[in-house]
Amino acid sequence: QVRLMESGGGSVEAGKSLRLSCEASGYTFGDSYAGWFRQVPGKERVGVAAISLRSSTSSYTYYADSVMGRFTVPRDSAGNTHYLQINVNEPEDTDMYYCAADPSSANLNDNKWSLRTSTYKYWGQGTQVTANS
Repeated sequence: QVRLMESGGGSVEAGKSLRLSCEASGYTFGDSYAGWFRQVPGKERVGVAAISLRSSTSSYTYYADSVMGRFTVPRDSAGNTHYLQINVNEPEDTDMYYCAADPSSANLNDNKWSLRTSTYKYWGQGTQVTANS
């Protein structure tokens, strides 16, 4: 059984940072994408970042324009855990953050699709991030 578990969320002052984790069990990311999404109640889930580790020295990363320069998906994944580093400085960063996985994402025709919810079959339960002004 595949399980993704996010952690690391919390309440943070604007200008501070958080490091979210996504730990997978029953699933090996390999060179498939780990996608990061966020959502507020009543709105659609939106992709913010994704990473695919292609080798020990190369990776594909993709970011939504809204978070470029503020969010980072580091390569230093530990085992089967991926991370999202968030520099929180906008109220709209207050969201539930989710990670996602799908083995077929290793072979996307366009890496932009790594930010599409339809790319992924497996989802975590989410971790809440609250930005305090």
